[in-house]
Amino acid sequence: MTLAPLERLPPHDIEAEEAVIASLMVDPEAILSVVNILKPSDFFREKNGWIYDACLALWNRDEVINQITVAHELATRDQLEAVGGQVYLADIIRRLPTSIGVEFYARIVKRDATYRGLIHAAAAIMQMAYEAPAEIETVFSRAESLIQRLRGGETFRDFVHIRQLLDAYLEQDPAEVERLERSAIRTGFSDLDTLLTGLKRSDLIIIGARPSVGKSSFALGIARNAAIEQKANVAFFSLEMSAEQLAVRLLSAESGVDGNRLRLGQNTEIEERRVVNAAARLSEANIWFDDSPLLTVAELRSKARRLASEAGGLDLIVIDYLQLMQGESTASRENRVQEISYISRTLKGLARELDVPIIALAQLSRAIENRHPRIPMLSDLRDSGSIEQDADIVIFLTREELYVTPEQWAQQHPDLPESAYPHGVAQVIVAKHRNGPTGTVELRFRHRIAKFEDWVLRTDDQLD
Repeated sequence: MTLAPLERLPPHDIEAEEAVIASLMVDPEAILSVVNILKPSDFFREKNGWIYDACLALWNRDEVINQITVAHELATRDQLEAVGGQVYLADIIRRLPTSIGVEFYARIVKRDATYRGLIHAAAAIMQMAYEAPAEIETVFSRAESLIQRLRGGETFRDFVHIRQLLDAYLEQDPAEVERLERSAIRTGFSDLDTLLTGLKRSDLIIIGARPSVGKSSFALGIARNAAIEQKANVAFFSLEMSAEQLAVRLLSAESGVDGNRLRLGQNTEIEERRVVNAAARLSEANIWFDDSPLLTVAELRSKARRLASEAGGLDLIVIDYLQLMQGESTASRENRVQEISYISRTLKGLARELDVPIIALAQLSRAIENRHPRIPMLSDLRDSGSIEQDADIVIFLTREELYVTPEQWAQQHPDLPESAYPHGVAQVIVAKHRNGPTGTVELRFRHRIAKFEDWVLRTDDQLD
């Protein structure tokens, strides 16, 4: 009689399990081929898992692994008789007296363990669906986390000798090098792109600034440049501003029309044409906004994965801003430093998982306002020192005009003309660059339309 789906035995291969543990007892070096593939819990037959665990214990103590030592280890755990005694150990060695193919057998065991994990995950997802909680996104997030843990457990990277890495580098196809260079997301600001050589996939980029400096406008500019100039798919998570506000900001920057006039509908006929043309350009850009005000890292991961699947991949994720995100539980929020550490660590993992650069905006502490000169430092990142540790790139934005009036500036610089006052000058400070140089570049900030530009684009009649 055919068993119903839920009555079938889950995937397993007892012969492969016995082949693995027999190989370990006849060849002391065999464990090196399987220790990074299998865990004791991967064995379907519990007693085989016990034997494997005993072999691991001997190996960890630098003791010889053979039938006698394994039997002794099991006896000290009161498990020898339960596994079938010396008779069972001798029998599997008799049936497989060689370790040839041990890695192949180990991967069969691991594969079946993964399938069993999928079955358990499906049951857990089914149970969550039956419970029908009010927040469906929570169910999606937990379901995807279950699957991702299984997928992550299947991924394994072993040691690689430097010769292999260098050979691969020297033999790299020039076309492949060019492809990788093109895959980096350019910020659209020439001096900054020269310094960073673009934003690399799997990197976490932190952009920090005090309020009103323009970090949201800066991030919007990068998103716009990537989507329009590189045809990139961009996900923009805004926890502070609504999607409508962001769209109007982008439209103002793209058209060059004052944002206030744009919102009030006070455009001239010429401005209206510019707005229509700008809207047409932006409508072709692949930028998706999510303005959920209460966003957990699990929800962000879930939404990003889903968008990546629907859009055919993601090229850039922007989060505005990091300190407004939430951890997974109310309890974790009791310690904000630990929660922010968890969030930054998870974002770095998500960048690697999706193979996409993630830009996370961050608020800086007030300490900068009490310093002279007011140049941001890594220690100014609020709530957690782990932000700078997890980040591949840390960029600070600052504008001197926010702290010094023209009169004060003239008093501080009597040898310079009034026209040298840093009106519209923004400093972009690359304070950390894991794979390259640090440094500072200057951009022009156009107040009226909240837009950052390269100085090469500056014309005197455009000053605002």
